[in-house]
Amino acid sequence: MKRTQRILLSVFSGLLLSLPWLGLPGWILFFALFPLFILDKYFVENKEQYPGVSFWGHAFIVTFVWNGVTTWWIAYATFAGALMAIAVNSFVMSLVLWLAHFARRNLKHALGYIALAGLWISFEYFHFHWDIEWPWLTLGNGFANNVKIIQWYEFTGVFGGTLWVLLINILVLKFFEGIREKVLSHVIKPAFFILFLIAAPVLISLKMYNNYKEVNNPKNIILVQPNIDPYLEDYSRKAENAKLEKFIQLAGEKANRQTDFIVGPETIVENYKNWNVDRIQNSQQYKMLKSFQNHYPNTELMFGVSSSKIYKEQEASETARYREGKYFDVFNTAVFLQKSGDYQLYHKSILVSGVEKVPFLKYFGFLKNVFIDLGGTSGNLGSQDEPSLFFAKDSTKLAPVICYESVFGDYLTQFVKKGAELIFIITNDGWWRNSPGYKQHFSFARLRAIETRRSIARTANTGISGFINQRGDVVLHTQWWEPASVAGRLNTNNKITFYVKYGDFIARIFLFVSILLLMQLLAAGLQKKKIF
Repeated sequence: MKRTQRILLSVFSGLLLSLPWLGLPGWILFFALFPLFILDKYFVENKEQYPGVSFWGHAFIVTFVWNGVTTWWIAYATFAGALMAIAVNSFVMSLVLWLAHFARRNLKHALGYIALAGLWISFEYFHFHWDIEWPWLTLGNGFANNVKIIQWYEFTGVFGGTLWVLLINILVLKFFEGIREKVLSHVIKPAFFILFLIAAPVLISLKMYNNYKEVNNPKNIILVQPNIDPYLEDYSRKAENAKLEKFIQLAGEKANRQTDFIVGPETIVENYKNWNVDRIQNSQQYKMLKSFQNHYPNTELMFGVSSSKIYKEQEASETARYREGKYFDVFNTAVFLQKSGDYQLYHKSILVSGVEKVPFLKYFGFLKNVFIDLGGTSGNLGSQDEPSLFFAKDSTKLAPVICYESVFGDYLTQFVKKGAELIFIITNDGWWRNSPGYKQHFSFARLRAIETRRSIARTANTGISGFINQRGDVVLHTQWWEPASVAGRLNTNNKITFYVKYGDFIARIFLFVSILLLMQLLAAGLQKKKIF
């Protein structure tokens, strides 16, 4: 195979992987890895001629194209940050693919493919849990806009989708190998399994979708999308009050005495000095919102602010800042104003690396004040250690999810295990302009609805605000770049899905399998006195 052909196959595979994140059907993923697997097979069959690093170069082309085409929109906020994010993630992905290729070179045929699937799934799982979390391109996310065929995510979560994609791509490779070998049995067998593995999950899902019935116990909810341009924001007290007045005005257009909840976006107030968590009730802006709330006796409010907490020197946290003689933390906070006059707070737990936190702070504390401005509240933020719920006056339990947290399915199960009956997602996607970024972010919320079988009210500063039912259907949504308020009804649910109960069990199983296979490779390498 000529070098030009190999490069074209690499680029083609990267482009195919990108398409579902650009709004095309997720089933494209069923053959998106096929060109890459052709290259893998070629280098395995010619391993005496080519060192393993030859495959790594092509794997990097695939992942770089995939990352670049799907997440280029980060460049709207910072071109350098986008290049760094795309390059680093591509490099890590390509290393995983290279390690899988190394396993294929040294393990028996079937074990090699098990190692490939196991290492990739383990990598995706790792990308949810280390200090530079970036699970945006988890393969199972590619079906986010095809919810009718993935209702079984309530059992498997997105890792079921990843495994689905990997298995079918491997079988597609086997099918074409059989055609090349002109052995009928080698064609029929993989063709049968391809059809079965596509048809069975889809038919089961369609049946689940058509038979799923929500318990009718609706809550009346208003979503407010203020549509503030984050690149032109003024953080003076006057400007902040004006933004709050706009929020109140939009909410008032739809609110009535039957309204249960009004939900505003992430950080409708950015000046953290106005929202000291120890004396929030003294805030002028808090009083403005309470005054508005008093007009609606049955209504409770949830919205996002930048808040702060001041410490004594000996009590300062690891993330605390020091300015003007004070130690203090800044939080990305969800605020819930109860009708009783009390309030509840939730501080965002999963922070964006390089934007809201320094990864591996213990080792890179000297970078504490160096951040990429990628949207939302920036700087090394404080956080809380685990999810907590908001409790409404009628005892409805609410999951307050802030922005990036909505990408983490297993994290949202922790809210549900604690009793959450509805999920409220608040975000600010205006930083990404009119690009695939805000659309991708919205679509991931549909996956969370299926995994947890919880209705979702999602409010964005701008982007897409909308209502998602327990099947993952978008019931109602706003348009891009327009101030709006929309009223809708969502049903609560208190049943626990298999996925909520057991989480990412597929990933944990494959992580264990991968460790065993790597140990086998290491033992074999030591026996030969060479590993690579």
